[in-house]
Amino acid sequence: MKEDYALYVKWLSIVEYIMDISGKYPKNVRFTLCDRMVNYTLDALELIIEAIYAKNRADILRKVNLYMEKLRSLMQISQRKRYISGKQYEYISREINEAGAMVGGWLKTCKE
Repeated sequence: MKEDYALYVKWLSIVEYIMDISGKYPKNVRFTLCDRMVNYTLDALELIIEAIYAKNRADILRKVNLYMEKLRSLMQISQRKRYISGKQYEYISREINEAGAMVGGWLKTCKE
């Protein structure tokens, strides 16, 4: 059932990507910056699953949006510190923005 939701599928691929690249960060930030990024993506995934099964989704989706915004900031720091390439940053930013648009669309349907 979860696989019927495009947001779930999209975010699952984002989680996998973040987990893959985080292993390549320098050791001095692997247990701070990387852990935080992975935790934000996993927290957002949990909330997306909750939203799929919840009747009142608006508050849950707002929390998902907040985690996405936090993740965007950490990815920006990663790119500025050159832990990831410009190409990697461009890719993940685009993916997060697409997921954010999906959340926004879902939020609009909750208000109607």
